[in-house]
Amino acid sequence: MNSVKQRIAQQVRDMTHTRQRPEVFLQPAGDPGLLGPDSSAWQVHAHFMAMMVGGIASLIVQALHPRALAGVWDHSSFRDDLGARLGRTAFFIAATTFGGRDMAEKAMERVKRIHRQVNGVDAQGQAYRADDPHLLTWVHLAECTSFMRAYDAHGRPALDTHAQDRYFAEMALLGSAMGTGPVPTHRAACERHLLNYLPELRCDERTRYVLKRLNDYPTQAVYQPLMKLVVRAAHHSLPPWVYPLLGQPEPSWHERWWVRQALARVSAPLQWALNEEGVAAFARQRVRQVNPDTR
Repeated sequence: MNSVKQRIAQQVRDMTHTRQRPEVFLQPAGDPGLLGPDSSAWQVHAHFMAMMVGGIASLIVQALHPRALAGVWDHSSFRDDLGARLGRTAFFIAATTFGGRDMAEKAMERVKRIHRQVNGVDAQGQAYRADDPHLLTWVHLAECTSFMRAYDAHGRPALDTHAQDRYFAEMALLGSAMGTGPVPTHRAACERHLLNYLPELRCDERTRYVLKRLNDYPTQAVYQPLMKLVVRAAHHSLPPWVYPLLGQPEPSWHERWWVRQALARVSAPLQWALNEEGVAAFARQRVRQVNPDTR
């Protein structure tokens, strides 16, 4: 049975362009990391389908900000190798959520070092810096709210209001460490804060290019039907104010229900395998181990 789960977990890594093996999360023994296994973030980020759907939705929302998109457009390989770019982002989230403290802090410092070198002018002639707290806050809030909306639709077990707010408080700690400055620590406040950016947003040629690249998500042919469903579900989990900006109608209840049911059936065996062979499972093993230095 374990060999079946291992094969499925490897297929998931292939589909998501993940290069790091989960075994790197087994050390150091006893280290709970920055948030710990009882955190809401561990629960949300361990749910594969919620993270896939939320990750794609987050990219769609983030692409509406010209200066945030310009940093990726000018200084990233996403146009040539979208899969690898998303794989690196997925590892960063895994490292900061499930990694030991040293792994998490090194991952954050590496990204901050890159951000300090990223600057330029966007398509409208506005100067940008990737370490600008205003832009970092936009990216942070778009990501956290997207993950939670996707977890609402696809995740199990459900989170009550208190656990949801705890998730945003936990993510605020990570966001602040990345340079956002103070950010809201409750779900409703985060959703409201996103609306402050509306005057800065637009769907331009670059945004439409990102949408097309996501719709044609690069993966092996065998995984393409699943990824089409994931991208569709990502569009379904966008906040209502995004659809007019994209020039798209809001999806019907019937379409949302059909996609959600289809993804639930397809993703069940994937989650079954990852519950023992995924990053979160290996991280839990690490935390349960006895650290020889504490004996």
